[in-house]
Amino acid sequence: MATLARRAAELFNGETDAAFGESVFRAALADRTDYQSGDGVTEENPQGTGNYNQFWLIDRWFDNRTSLIEDPPDGRLPEMTDEGKRRAEARAAVERPRFPRGPEDLGAGLRCSGGRVPMTGRGYNSNFQIVQSADSVAILMEMMHDARVIPTDGRPHLPAGIRKDLGDSRGRWDGDSLVVETTNFKRDANFSGASSNLRLVERFTRVAEDLLQYEFTMDDPTTWTRPWTARIFMRPAPGTGRIYEFACHEGNYAIENTLRGARLQEAAEAGGGR
Repeated sequence: MATLARRAAELFNGETDAAFGESVFRAALADRTDYQSGDGVTEENPQGTGNYNQFWLIDRWFDNRTSLIEDPPDGRLPEMTDEGKRRAEARAAVERPRFPRGPEDLGAGLRCSGGRVPMTGRGYNSNFQIVQSADSVAILMEMMHDARVIPTDGRPHLPAGIRKDLGDSRGRWDGDSLVVETTNFKRDANFSGASSNLRLVERFTRVAEDLLQYEFTMDDPTTWTRPWTARIFMRPAPGTGRIYEFACHEGNYAIENTLRGARLQEAAEAGGGR
């Protein structure tokens, strides 16, 4: 583990392309001496991420686990139901235009459409600020600058017909652990294929002065043959602990410029030049 951490620190010193997901661990395991995003750079992105490099991403933690999934014990996602497979196939069959025709063709991230649950974090801007009162807990999510306000006073969930992007959350205390149950998702959660029928149960437990254990259970009988649980650890952020506004992109210029670039590429391919 120490060797892998050292390899990663030497390779991803801020100068390489940004490495998301498992890329850092795979590169360290392969004892790579260089890195370009995607490791098989695409035709549309022949130079990787260019000046968007690893400097902007947080350092990864190495531990002895081979999977974040704690249950099932084999660390693998349960088998999908037939309905879940049909939805996955339908999503994969959707033909997306080579160049976006309008904002609707852009992903949720480019549209800055808000945070997400469960709180698995991103490659950057993945801080959370948790504030507790007598009858609620609020969690400020840095990415997309969303806030979850979770009542802990025993009130029931909203009626099934009222749906929200982050679902409807209710919290309770189990000893020193905060347990949060979330239902009433507005649309398919798009997390590992979950549907709007998802029942998400999160469990926050301080296991050390500087370590918060975050567990979440995904229960969606229309997607998986059984519930599954993953575990992530969180540590205090260095510095003051303040979270500044995450504006995503000022004035929504990113969408405007992306669509303008698409029109220029279409014109170039059609022989019209700039």
